[in-house]
Amino acid sequence: MGNIINIAVIVSGLDEEYQSNIISGINRFARDNEVNISYFAAFGGMLASKRFDIGEYSIYNLVDFTKFDGVLLMTNTICDSEVKERIVNKVRKAGIPAVVIDNSEYSDFYDICIDNTAAMEEMVHHVITEHHAKVINYISGPLSNPEAKARYDAFLRVMKENNLDVNFDRIFYGEFRSHDGKQAVDDFAESGMTLPDAFICANDAMALTAVSALQKLGYRIPEDVIVTGFDYTYNARNFCPALTSVKRPLFTSGYRACSIIYDIINGVNPHKSMMLEAYPVFSESCGCLTESPDDFRDFKRRTYKSTETTNANVSMLNRLTARLAETETAEEHMNVMEEFVEELGCERFSLCLAEDWQDAYNSSTIIEEDDISFTGYMTAPLIWDKGERRTVGYFPSCNMYPEEQQTGGNISYFLPLHFRERCLGYCIITNGDFPVSSLLCHTLTMTISNSIENIRKLFHLNKAMDELNRIYVIDPLCNIYNRNGFINQADDMYKECVKMKKHIMLSFIDMDGLKFINDNYGHNEGDFAIQRLAGVISECCGPSAICARFGGDEFVIFDTSVSEGSSEALARKLNAKLDSLNAIIKKPYTLSASVGSIFAVASENDTLYSLIKMADDRMYEIKKMKHNARKSEKI
Repeated sequence: MGNIINIAVIVSGLDEEYQSNIISGINRFARDNEVNISYFAAFGGMLASKRFDIGEYSIYNLVDFTKFDGVLLMTNTICDSEVKERIVNKVRKAGIPAVVIDNSEYSDFYDICIDNTAAMEEMVHHVITEHHAKVINYISGPLSNPEAKARYDAFLRVMKENNLDVNFDRIFYGEFRSHDGKQAVDDFAESGMTLPDAFICANDAMALTAVSALQKLGYRIPEDVIVTGFDYTYNARNFCPALTSVKRPLFTSGYRACSIIYDIINGVNPHKSMMLEAYPVFSESCGCLTESPDDFRDFKRRTYKSTETTNANVSMLNRLTARLAETETAEEHMNVMEEFVEELGCERFSLCLAEDWQDAYNSSTIIEEDDISFTGYMTAPLIWDKGERRTVGYFPSCNMYPEEQQTGGNISYFLPLHFRERCLGYCIITNGDFPVSSLLCHTLTMTISNSIENIRKLFHLNKAMDELNRIYVIDPLCNIYNRNGFINQADDMYKECVKMKKHIMLSFIDMDGLKFINDNYGHNEGDFAIQRLAGVISECCGPSAICARFGGDEFVIFDTSVSEGSSEALARKLNAKLDSLNAIIKKPYTLSASVGSIFAVASENDTLYSLIKMADDRMYEIKKMKHNARKSEKI
């Protein structure tokens, strides 16, 4: 990648305001300093599906950290501790500078932290001392997350300092996701416990849904119960009631994290650890109003813009989903995707698929939880670059990008495409805000993934149908038409010959002595004999003829390009080839067959079945003649 600085960022849950604010700071520094940023982003832990999460987290398996100059780790956004540990181990092995945001548990990495402890302690003290809360429910983040653990410990500590009992039945352990707030209130409502004086929440996303759930139950905020959050997000401060929360310098933490990597690369030795201050903002949800919400006109303008953008994205996704549902091939899928990419508002969109994405499921293409590998090669069937489309046949997955970046200041988002735990590939959105500005980015990737999976399944369904059709019309032992296949093909040929009043010949062939071979040498040898006879019969057919195995040792030939003497010529040719074959295979028995043929002008008065019956009768006459001849020879 030349002398351009390239930094990887590991993150989960781009649709949360916490991540978005930090990303804004990272992107500002990157654009100001011509740094390339590559976000590897999952939406794990959101749909309560372990198999789905394996597919989401597969995007982290793609990252080759040795190709980057540094990495920013937002591991606090990843719920799965094993996934986090695998990422950290890969970064250590790569030996590149790493900055962890809001997590100081990795002493060998640089870190930028925000003082969660002091701010949460002040928040809990305020609720207890200023608002006289004694019974408090706490909605926690995952305790495997250092931020969540620090806030949780601060809550317990302040409760103890104020001689208040902690009822652990009143603590809900969530994942920092917005739906956790609603779930916490639902669990409380079902518990039969008395209403607490306050719900203290570990972040705003959970607090906001908790407020909405409490209001639906008929409770007033803060008259009946206090609710507080943490992060002071835009939605929190403009909610009704405005949320008491903790203001944190998220934009600054992202900006400074990126600057640390930049300084290290340029020979500057920054401090190993940086602590940023946070402070509570007491507002309407606890009964205070010390700070006004954003300007109302600005709020209306931003709300309208957000609503308008969401409506446009919903419309786009609905149209995309409908169009993709009509596609039946990969090429059709890419053509539809090309039509909609421009609506994402990005400079470049790359759709990269695993080289075996269209294969049937097998163990080598399903990513297990403890498997950190990715498919060796990728293909990029669609690269949309400022309105121009191109493709890349194959490229090593360790390159990550299908084409090398030639300039700096690019912001790219790598998003996984998968069906359950099966990795299909990923897409890259470059220089566009859709992944962080839209609430529907995850919906987009799921829509694309499901459509690709449908194409894969349709491909294999068609293969299966072709195989079933082949089995239906092809004899598996002899690999020529069976009775069904012969009737399907020959009936159309016969009708055409009737129209043209053409001569046709239908020959019925019966193997001689199959019972003798089976009884004396076994059925495997009998099958061998049938196969070899079928091969000879097939060789006797010209381009205008078709043959089939009509029964156990019975065969038919239908020829539409014949003349007087064709039946005798067929019998001579068949017997000659059998004589040659017997000389080659040198079996203790002789392969032979009896042939009965009907030569006639195709007529509406006859049917294919009637001709077959006549040829069959003729064949038995010949077989009888051969049998009588052998008897007379013995006399």
